[in-house]
Amino acid sequence: MRLTPHSTGVAVPRRTTGFAVTAVLLAGLLIPYPSSAGAAPGSNAPPDSRAASTAAGTGTTDTDTAAADADAAAAAADDLTGDITFSVPSGTFQGQVAVSLSTTVSGAQIRYTTDGRLPTAQSALYQGSALQFTRTTQLRAQAFVGQTASGAPGTAMYVARGTTTTTHDLPVILIDSYGAGKPGREYFDAATMIFQPGSGGTTSIASAPTVATRAGLRLRGQSSATFEKTPYRVEFWDNDNDDADYPVLGMPADSDWVLRGPFTDKALIREALSYDLGREMGLQAPRYAFAELYLNTDATPVNANDYMGVYLMVETIKNTKNRLDLEKLHEDDRTLPEIQGGYIWKFEWMAAEEPTLPCSGPAATCWNYLEVADPSPLQPEQRDWLRNHIQEFHNVLRAPNFADPVTGYPAYIDVGSFVDQLIINELSREMDSYVRSAYFYKDRYTKIFAGPLWDYDLSFGVGGYFQNDQTAGWQYQQTRQPLANDWFTQLLRDPAFVDQVRSRWQTLRRGLLSDAALQSRIDALARPLTNAAQRNFQRWPNLSTALIGFFITPTAPTWQGQVQYLRDWMQRRIAWLDSPAGWGGTTTPPGTGGCSATYTVTNQWSGGFQGEVRVTAGSAAINNWTVSWTFTSGETISQAWNATVTSQGAAVTARNATHNGSVAAGASTTFGFLGTSTAAPGRPALTCTGS
Repeated sequence: MRLTPHSTGVAVPRRTTGFAVTAVLLAGLLIPYPSSAGAAPGSNAPPDSRAASTAAGTGTTDTDTAAADADAAAAAADDLTGDITFSVPSGTFQGQVAVSLSTTVSGAQIRYTTDGRLPTAQSALYQGSALQFTRTTQLRAQAFVGQTASGAPGTAMYVARGTTTTTHDLPVILIDSYGAGKPGREYFDAATMIFQPGSGGTTSIASAPTVATRAGLRLRGQSSATFEKTPYRVEFWDNDNDDADYPVLGMPADSDWVLRGPFTDKALIREALSYDLGREMGLQAPRYAFAELYLNTDATPVNANDYMGVYLMVETIKNTKNRLDLEKLHEDDRTLPEIQGGYIWKFEWMAAEEPTLPCSGPAATCWNYLEVADPSPLQPEQRDWLRNHIQEFHNVLRAPNFADPVTGYPAYIDVGSFVDQLIINELSREMDSYVRSAYFYKDRYTKIFAGPLWDYDLSFGVGGYFQNDQTAGWQYQQTRQPLANDWFTQLLRDPAFVDQVRSRWQTLRRGLLSDAALQSRIDALARPLTNAAQRNFQRWPNLSTALIGFFITPTAPTWQGQVQYLRDWMQRRIAWLDSPAGWGGTTTPPGTGGCSATYTVTNQWSGGFQGEVRVTAGSAAINNWTVSWTFTSGETISQAWNATVTSQGAAVTARNATHNGSVAAGASTTFGFLGTSTAAPGRPALTCTGS
């Protein structure tokens, strides 16, 4: 969407979020704070595997991604400068900067502005002498032939800096609002620059930026928006205030980012730890990079007092190629099969914004605060289809045969993702687990998946409400009224689901979540922050402050002590989860157990069919499985998901994928495939081997 040019410092009429007053119920107190306003049943095409919607699952290589990012960065930078050549590239300066302008447009004069607006035929005429600037300036220029704009406009940003000489061993992000003041809930124009450490391992705001762009900046978050160290939403913009995609700190190119500043989390790594663990378990989780932020909101040069501490630059949750790569719903996708996805929604207790989906049924058991995040806009037919589909799943959870593998909840959800989401939530005891920033998604031909993970700062002993600082007990039982949803509570009524959670936990404890692996991961996250943490807590000396905002936080005289508290709390939490009261008991060693398999043709058409195989563990859990059979009617397999399938003539062998090899005793998992056949597909006999 093209927008009317605007003055620097004036709020931009673009994707704005209204300001409202809502409240959060904490320990019985109503505290006001500022707020921003597998194949599913009926599918007729194959589901993707759990990894299919991740960037890593698209088949691209690191080399491909790096080349694409380099191209995107060059294209965005060229688009910003347009057909204007600036003698000095965007960056910071001390004292004064002199900038000359030229253009390749034949026979053109150049007109320019310094107030943030795009030039018009009435703007100042460039006379050929260098322009002199002593304060932060957004210089915008346009070639004109006569009174007509010719060629693309160009923009360069020059940010005045003071005498600060601090060097940083983390990347640095500098945002200057051109004196517009502190960010509010509406985007306003801001110069944004990113500086990465060079060969010497350090950088500063006097270095040449690797990214320099126009951007929109606004406040984000709910309770965290009240902190002194606040989170922000950043959108990179081109000359028309449209999205400009830049790769950032090793992450794929995009325009939309969040700056999250750990404040209650005085170890600084809780959110990063949660995302890393979830991603390696197979859940969707945003990529991030640690950086140090300077935010200048007045008209003076950037100085040491504009330093805001350690932040995480985090990918937003959105449906794009490099984020949550689902089928894109278009405005005219209003009938089957296209209307089946992709969708992203979340629960935001007491803070959901439109469009929301209502629940039908008794108020005591209905969901509340379900907000659809994508697509936007949501068409009425899409809204109705999604609401009905979620309602079906919600109702099935209360049916007498709710655990039936064909008609019960397994027909609607990817059970493995719900298992892993539960484990992350319970391990971390994130205070808002299940009720806020609780995301779900559904692609066009898949079941409902739990995730992506989001907002894990009130975790691992930080928060102090709803018993989330206790190392014993279940977080899913800490409900709030009115209810957000009780989906996990209902799932845990099924002994097979509980067994699958227990088996998955015990498998993870032998690898990713072993004591040694977790301690090594904390070391790896903390080590690069050693120097930056010292600067952070010089800026925000709250290490020994117990109450941060509304929340109860651990106290320790040093940052290292805060990291140690995180380690100790996690070990106590794991000890409880390992106990019989949690997910403990005898761990089934690798190499035991057997399995059975059933074969179903779920759909067929002229010349082709879709099949599904259900693998069920016997009296003991299994960690790997192999299913084999021989086709009898000339069938061949053209595509498979949730298993590695190989064929030699009519003989077929299917082995588990990485995410579904572990199956609890009596529990099941499925894989599927597309096949071709000149006759009606048969029903081959299957052999299943578990280990």
